[in-house]
Amino acid sequence: MASYKELMSQKKAIEAQLEEARANEVAGVIEKIRSLMADYGLTAEDIAKRRRGRPAGSGASKPKSELPPKYLDPKTGKTWSGRGRQPAWLGKNPKRFLIAEEA
Repeated sequence: MASYKELMSQKKAIEAQLEEARANEVAGVIEKIRSLMADYGLTAEDIAKRRRGRPAGSGASKPKSELPPKYLDPKTGKTWSGRGRQPAWLGKNPKRFLIAEEA
């Protein structure tokens, strides 16, 4: 079995080979990308703005505005906008809790 020092020297040699192989392949990939960009008339800006689906960070770009309340519980002062799960305090006759519209 090889000693620790021998294995470490082998590791360094393999890492050097990996770096060299990567450098050679990256150069070829960059040349291929440049060639394709020239063939299709693309610029770096074209590449940066083209994405699949929504752009990053656009999921929460619009802040959700709160809806005005439509119902009011006079005992507790709680309100409900009419969206989402109906609160229990509305009961079977929610019309009696309607807030009068200001005109």
